[in-house]
Amino acid sequence: MTLDRAVMLFAGIMILLSVVLTVYVSPLWMWFTVFIGANLIQSSFTGFCPAAIVFRKLGVKSGSAFA
Repeated sequence: MTLDRAVMLFAGIMILLSVVLTVYVSPLWMWFTVFIGANLIQSSFTGFCPAAIVFRKLGVKSGSAFA
């Protein structure tokens, strides 16, 4: 698995988790979904992604988007 796919998988899991938490725990978890979306938008403009940094340090091989 490349870094690009790992970041997309992680983002998808976090979004689904935040939706489940919003529905079953508290509507305030919607702010977590907003944070994830804002992070995805800023990383598309700047190329800076904290999740990519963590995955790279864990040894995931680099892809093309977060080189």
